[in-house]
Amino acid sequence: MKYDYLVVGAGLFGAVFAHEASEKGKKCLVIDKREHIAGNIYTERIDDIDVHKYGAHIFHTSDKKIWDYVNRFAEFNNYINSPVAIYNDELYNLPFNMNTFSKMWGIKTPAEAKAIIEKQIAELDIDEPANLEEQALKLAGRDVYEKLVKGYTQKQWGRECKDLPAFIIKRLPLRFTYDNNYFNDRFQGIPIEGYTKMVEKMLDGIEVRLSTDYFDIKDEIDAEKTVYTGMIDRFFDYKLGVLEYRSVRFETEKVDTDNYQGNAVVNYTSADVPYTRIIEHKHFNFGKQPVSIISREYSSEWKKGDEPYYPVNNEKNDNLYHEYEKLAAAEKNVLFGGRLGQYKYYDMDKVIAAALDMCSEEL
Repeated sequence: MKYDYLVVGAGLFGAVFAHEASEKGKKCLVIDKREHIAGNIYTERIDDIDVHKYGAHIFHTSDKKIWDYVNRFAEFNNYINSPVAIYNDELYNLPFNMNTFSKMWGIKTPAEAKAIIEKQIAELDIDEPANLEEQALKLAGRDVYEKLVKGYTQKQWGRECKDLPAFIIKRLPLRFTYDNNYFNDRFQGIPIEGYTKMVEKMLDGIEVRLSTDYFDIKDEIDAEKTVYTGMIDRFFDYKLGVLEYRSVRFETEKVDTDNYQGNAVVNYTSADVPYTRIIEHKHFNFGKQPVSIISREYSSEWKKGDEPYYPVNNEKNDNLYHEYEKLAAAEKNVLFGGRLGQYKYYDMDKVIAAALDMCSEEL
């Protein structure tokens, strides 16, 4: 059978492209090497709880066009992301706000909080930050850095903060209000039926083959063009070198309680706690189930065969990606998209916007 588009990857980018192409009368085949659709936003129903199998995903955007688009495929709840952080025996609200500062220093007013932070920054006397540690200290002062940034960042990147480049923390949002909403976006929520159902609706009526590796079948599919959302360096058989990623390992378990931690997301910022955070999935949809499902997240260095999660966008990797980008531009019948195809960390709304932009240009 002949197809207009072979779409490699049934994640959000591939699903949006396939849906839009199909709407324009194009014949698409979507393949994915995993045994399920929806990529990293896949949710699995366990004990009537939608479990985010590849980490917490909260949809948020300020773009009404994108918000209206996703609402064509799902009804969203009114979940507001309000994570908390545990440092030793202390618990703090995130993002850094007046609740955080009040707990940390026993103060009540924005003026008091600003004065403490400014005094700490002045005492450090950092001119031009040479690394992430100095950058964070110059932005937030010693207390916030030591308790809420240092250990968590070390675990996230697998390196000491002083060994990481300053640009990774371009800014640390300090919010001098008692507002625990992590995002500033106008629209926010999670699909009531889970992300998998949302992607199912996007792919309705489109041929999908799962447990299918592109590199095993690419010569067998007759398609005018390919939309490739996998790793760009893998597409070119790593001929210029291997791009770096951070990976994540999840330990998921059912706990015999209706409420394990009282919040969907709890970060553990001490370096001596091996995981970065615990997700309690039922709280994303205000669940009342008699049991709960939790996932501990462990950040790790990516190696071939692991699942790539976060591009390591330092100067070395970005330069290498740009060389791959030149090779990609020479591929006349292949379009590269998504987090892996464009070696870029994307929020979900930005993935959809990028896919729709590609559709506008291509279709």
